[in-house]
Amino acid sequence: MKRRWAARLALTAATAAIVVLLVVAGLRSVALVGVGAAGLAVTAAGVWWVLAREGAARALALMLATAAPVAVLALYALAGLLWVVLVSLALWALAVSLGRTALAQDTGPAHVPERPAAPPRRPFLIMNPRSGGGKVGRFHLADKARAVGAEVVVLDPAHPQDVAELARRAVDDGADLLGVAGGDGTQALVADVAAEHGVPFVVICAGTRNHFAMDLGLDREDPSACLEALTDGVELRVDLGFIGSGVSPAEGRGRVFVNNASFGAYAAVVQSPAYRGDKARTTLQMLPDLLTHHSGPRLKVRAGSVTIDAPQAVLVSNNPYRMGDPAGLGRRERLDSGVLGVLGVKVDNAVQAASMLRGRHGPGLTSASAQEVVIDADAPVIPAGVDGEALSLAAPVRCRIEPGALRVRLPRHRPGVPRGKPPMNWRRVRRLALTVGRAAAGRDTG
Repeated sequence: MKRRWAARLALTAATAAIVVLLVVAGLRSVALVGVGAAGLAVTAAGVWWVLAREGAARALALMLATAAPVAVLALYALAGLLWVVLVSLALWALAVSLGRTALAQDTGPAHVPERPAAPPRRPFLIMNPRSGGGKVGRFHLADKARAVGAEVVVLDPAHPQDVAELARRAVDDGADLLGVAGGDGTQALVADVAAEHGVPFVVICAGTRNHFAMDLGLDREDPSACLEALTDGVELRVDLGFIGSGVSPAEGRGRVFVNNASFGAYAAVVQSPAYRGDKARTTLQMLPDLLTHHSGPRLKVRAGSVTIDAPQAVLVSNNPYRMGDPAGLGRRERLDSGVLGVLGVKVDNAVQAASMLRGRHGPGLTSASAQEVVIDADAPVIPAGVDGEALSLAAPVRCRIEPGALRVRLPRHRPGVPRGKPPMNWRRVRRLALTVGRAAAGRDTG
């Protein structure tokens, strides 16, 4: 019943958005839409030139990208129709929100098979005191972990240690659970050891972004809550991504990634020694040559039946990222689908940059999924960013996924991962709105 009424309200709001334009502006409404679309296209083209040009050309492009939306709003205001446009846009946004709510089958947490788990006898945790601006110390994680029986090694920033080797020694000494309080790069290194030895792994979200923890549904605001997995936990299995040089598994197991591996412009920028000191300046200095293929390797990506030739940026993720939900960008609804997600961006000129306004339907964006992805190049070495760590790998680079490779121990009570709303489909919304009676709950599942 609620879904049916949401669909009806969505159609009502969409109709009202169009009626407001037609009644108040008349035939000028066509011009209003055209001017707005043109302004967006010019702004997108200006942003492209800002990124792909240098010197005076970049300054002029920045002025264009700034002036275009201001000019559009000024034209609307001079015509006395600015309020009409704003009201119509607000109604349309409301219609889309209601429509996607109506199409959502379930707004609760995505279901992932899990089972109760007995507390570990000898948990071993590695903690990085510098991660997340010092969350390990701020939340007293080491003391709290020791209080529930865990052996804790707090890394010494002045004396770098091999965390994977520490984890292996702990397993050899009898540890029956491994865990990390640190960033995603460190999480991946120890998760690899846990998967290799078949012991469960605990994620303590003490890093800066904690993307892996977010997609596991953990409480990123309170890292100490993750320690409840040691006393009242459940266990589930998630996939792991592997990356390495070569085209066959026989050439090595590769390095684990829990989130993603990036190639192209971003990966090349983070390789620069100057990036850590001044990220913005370094990025703006390097992007023009990278985006126009004047520097950096020319990539070719093969993901199943999909081939992407000469993309400027490629992201290969351990399970696909959400695409249809702007609020869920950067999230993965599942970590156990058994496939890699692939996003490729290819924009060679301002016209293609403007077409990116179409989102996932734009010709410059390629989205795919596959169990194996091969990235080749016209250079012997390909820069890569793996879970935020800068690497250089011999071409070709092979990414693969190992389904259910990692046993993850989670707190029984945790926020969970909200299910994303589906892409907007007006035909389905109309069908749902017109459905009568009990059939509304089940007739529009396709």
